[in-house]
Amino acid sequence: MRVVCRGVRGATTVEENTREAILRETRKLLALMIRLNDIRAEDVASAIFTTTPDLNAEFPALAARQLGWWDVPLLCGHEMNVPGQLPRVVRILVHWNTTKRQDEILHVYLKEAASLRPDQAQLPPIDWEELETWIQEQLDAFRQRGVPQ
Repeated sequence: MRVVCRGVRGATTVEENTREAILRETRKLLALMIRLNDIRAEDVASAIFTTTPDLNAEFPALAARQLGWWDVPLLCGHEMNVPGQLPRVVRILVHWNTTKRQDEILHVYLKEAASLRPDQAQLPPIDWEELETWIQEQLDAFRQRGVPQ
């Protein structure tokens, strides 16, 4: 069994440029990427989070810390400011050490960001209530660590 580093992509849109909206939508996106691909934090080499220039109220990588990625190297940046681009987009690229083949990886495109990759926009059925419960459990553990938010 050969382990290689693969990229897992995801994107979503955010309703408004607020800390709460950016973190909520980034958590949901990353949680789906984690759960659909069975990604364990200890197998992640690094992750890059970008936003369109109209989102700057919070670092989206904080959402990864809130989901328990304490030791994963994270980086935030802005996408190029291309005229006519889709507004208020958060993108994630996870570099993941895995035995999965490239065609076995599920990339996640949510909300209006599904238009960026319509070929990747079909997801298996999602139990959104269960996902939100899992996210809340991770947030509770984050808060118990006493880390400034």
